[in-house]
Amino acid sequence: MAVLALLAAVSAITLEQFVQWQYGATGLIGLLLLTVGIKAKSPTCSSIGAVVLALMMTGPAG
Repeated sequence: MAVLALLAAVSAITLEQFVQWQYGATGLIGLLLLTVGIKAKSPTCSSIGAVVLALMMTGPAG
């Protein structure tokens, strides 16, 4: 059980660092909103986080 918790924590930190490196602070805020929304079962918060991440991944329009 402890191994699974450790593995989950390492993968979460790795994902956060990748998003921070690739997309900057805005990407990290989007990931944070998505995570908090899912944990708090708040569809509004998770939707805002998902939209921010989607906009960051697709890049500028035009």
